[in-house]
Amino acid sequence: MTVRIGDDAPNFTAETTQGRVNFYDWKGNSWAILFSHPRDFTPVCTTELGTVAKLMPEFAARNTKVIGLSVDPVESHHTWEKDIGEVMGTAVNFPMIADPDRTVSTLYDMIHPNASDTATVRSVFIIGPDNKVKLSLTYPASAGRNFDEVMRVLDALQLSAKFPVATPANWRPGQDVIVALSMSTEEARAKFPKGVTEVKSYLRTTPNP
Repeated sequence: MTVRIGDDAPNFTAETTQGRVNFYDWKGNSWAILFSHPRDFTPVCTTELGTVAKLMPEFAARNTKVIGLSVDPVESHHTWEKDIGEVMGTAVNFPMIADPDRTVSTLYDMIHPNASDTATVRSVFIIGPDNKVKLSLTYPASAGRNFDEVMRVLDALQLSAKFPVATPANWRPGQDVIVALSMSTEEARAKFPKGVTEVKSYLRTTPNP
């Protein structure tokens, strides 16, 4: 199946490096990031897992849980984690799903035959507290994922979930945001006391609420 933005994130139960989890139960009312790796002991993903481990306090501050996935078994994951600790100088402090039968990979459409019949593509899913998919990204094997960008878009999604705003190109937290088209300018000025600037009738900005 294809998982699109706005769909319910498929639930599953799987073995992980931190025990057996039911995804919805593990996630609870938090945001969640699910990201996949083709297989264990791959060079790019070694750097990615270590990078995410270092960012875990930032994710926790955003009420966001992180879980990884590879088609290899738990025992292999644990061995790989030792390498990651040596290479990246940090322990892997989030669960890694073992998906040798490709059950979860198939649910999330992570097996792309033109890339590999047996290994997952390198996908990222951000899932909201309502269990809806908010973002999906798929990277080629050769390009490392930019987790500063994942954090940035997580901030943008969480802001838009709280206020009727969107974020412009290259937005960073603290910068001005765009008033949602669903609001009139008069409604926006009442909603956002810091002020509303009408650049165009369809493009109104306000300081980060």
